[in-house]
Amino acid sequence: MNTYYYYYSSPIGKLLLAGDGNCLNLLGLPSGSMAREHQNHWVKDSVPFREAMSQLEKYFSGELRKFNLILAPKGTTFQKSVWEALTLIPYGETWSYGQLASYIGKPKASRAVGAANGVNPIPIIIPCHRVIGANGKLTGFGGGLQMKNSLLTLESTKK
Repeated sequence: MNTYYYYYSSPIGKLLLAGDGNCLNLLGLPSGSMAREHQNHWVKDSVPFREAMSQLEKYFSGELRKFNLILAPKGTTFQKSVWEALTLIPYGETWSYGQLASYIGKPKASRAVGAANGVNPIPIIIPCHRVIGANGKLTGFGGGLQMKNSLLTLESTKK
């Protein structure tokens, strides 16, 4: 099975979109720990990502608050439960790691939730940027805190 990829030019830099032609498996950020590049054997093709690019365009312009794409992130059952819960954080709002841990029924697992949040393979669309520290401060984000702040500012000004 082929892996397709395309680089989408966004207001925060080039985002790597990758998937199998039906599902989005990866959104690589332009910088930080979640910066990603395509692999040599992947096939460059924008067609599988037309809808994702359209929705990202609407998100960055403030017209889209919730993505509706077929996603297939690769991870453990626990990680997937965290990522699913992330999609429930409303646009323009934030939850703490503790709130997220409580939501998935693991109130003492905020560190594990933080670790799963940190390896989210489809950031922005699975909005891990909406998770902050218990003290209300911005904490780690795979694209860096400046990018996280930009995304949260975008959402707070487009509410």
